[in-house]
Amino acid sequence: MAAQNVTRFTNNTSQYDCKFNEDFKYILLPVSYGLVFLVGLILNITALYSILFRIKHWSPNTIYMINLTVCDTLYILTLPFLIYYYADKNDWPFTEVFCKMIRFLFYTNLYGSILFLSCISIHRFLGICHPVRSMQWVNARRARYVSVLVWVIVLTFQAPVLYFSRTTHQVCHDTTSQALFNYFMVYSSVISVILFVIPFVLVLVCNGLMVRKLLETTTIGGATSQRSKQKSVKMIVIVLLVFILCFLPFHLTRSLYYSFRYFKVNCTLLEGSNVAYKVMRPLASVNSCFDPILYFMAGQGFRQSVSKKLKQSQRKEESKSLSTPL
Repeated sequence: MAAQNVTRFTNNTSQYDCKFNEDFKYILLPVSYGLVFLVGLILNITALYSILFRIKHWSPNTIYMINLTVCDTLYILTLPFLIYYYADKNDWPFTEVFCKMIRFLFYTNLYGSILFLSCISIHRFLGICHPVRSMQWVNARRARYVSVLVWVIVLTFQAPVLYFSRTTHQVCHDTTSQALFNYFMVYSSVISVILFVIPFVLVLVCNGLMVRKLLETTTIGGATSQRSKQKSVKMIVIVLLVFILCFLPFHLTRSLYYSFRYFKVNCTLLEGSNVAYKVMRPLASVNSCFDPILYFMAGQGFRQSVSKKLKQSQRKEESKSLSTPL
């Protein structure tokens, strides 16, 4: 007999059930999470090793990258438990506290990744569009302060997940119990706007301005090398891919599913949105595999290269001014 998930809605006058056949997720989620675990663990451990043992002087970009990598690694280490859980058809054998921690780490990784990717985009934007002034604005010490602030924001905003996450009948809910769902809906909507929509718009603006600058005939400060441009283009493409492929579909389908549950639409629409949300959910985890690629393809050499080129350009200008007859 097919396994079913029952979602029950209650209003003042009636009560009805929507029964969904979710057999597909018992294959989709274990397989997708298994692939993310294997690929993501290898990539993130390699990136951590390279940053910790091969880079002596950390640039602001490197500081954001190691925070991003730590965030991803912590989440990846929780995946074996979710793989077991979904492979066993929603039978949670662990404690409710552990369920809360698993869900908390998922959302911490999700929004931590979004904010640290936003920090990286802003850092690159300043380096490309304001190379001279950014030398005064951006340094390793400030990057550490920003990183601490990001962790404080993420942990504070995700703390309610520890309250909302519940287990009932051996099911570790990825939302909350039905009695608390309306409150969770409001909380989730606010979080989506603050920690996804606003950073996403900021990333789009920064990357759009960077692309325009890179397409100009004149180079940054008159001295940006072609190699630096290529690295910048790769960085822009990867960041936008992560947002568009991993974060955007997840938030759109989740918002649609939550809204349909909140407004108690008919079961057909609710089931369709539920399937879309479950299918897109693994994509949010794939960002753990994309993030290390930022380090391997871009590295911290970009800013050092720009700084070196700017200094060389300034020396040339000074040399010309001195040699020009009065």
